[in-house]
Amino acid sequence: MKSKIKNQKSKIFGFTMIELLIVIAVLGVLAVAVLSAINPIEQINRSRDTGSRADAEQLLGAIDRYYTSMGWYPWFDDASCGANCSQAWISSKGTWTDGTTPVLDKLSTTGTAELKAAFVTRIRGTNYNAINVYNRGTSGDATYACFLPKSASFQTESYNRCNATLPDDYPTTDACPSPLDMTTVWACLP
Repeated sequence: MKSKIKNQKSKIFGFTMIELLIVIAVLGVLAVAVLSAINPIEQINRSRDTGSRADAEQLLGAIDRYYTSMGWYPWFDDASCGANCSQAWISSKGTWTDGTTPVLDKLSTTGTAELKAAFVTRIRGTNYNAINVYNRGTSGDATYACFLPKSASFQTESYNRCNATLPDDYPTTDACPSPLDMTTVWACLP
């Protein structure tokens, strides 16, 4: 009798291979469900768009501070601005000048130092999502800084804005190209 009890106590109970495989399969299905709900690509694109929006706000702020300090916009040659009063859909990556001096340099190193040189280098970079600047050139018009959004949420926001009533000075032709498509509308600030 004692040996029978001793043998039963020495048995070790555990999980079978089939039970472990079932648990692993259930965990795999849950992981796929969570990843599809989170959509990491969309999250990455949304974070990049948020960065582009912050950079556009910083660029607009620098333009406004330059205007307050100098009395004219940085793309003007001088206070009279001549034929260069408007700023029609110019990319921060391109040759954006006042006729001779690059505007981003006027906002950073050679001008009023409204922007840090590292910021200017970053937004001029080849892998950076370009910021386009627009100002119709009429007194009292707003200056817009626009970028092409990559995330679905920013694209929807921009698409809805293009379908709404827009101000007269809004860059409608460039920011809301016809026919409207979620992937071709630009997010513009202010």
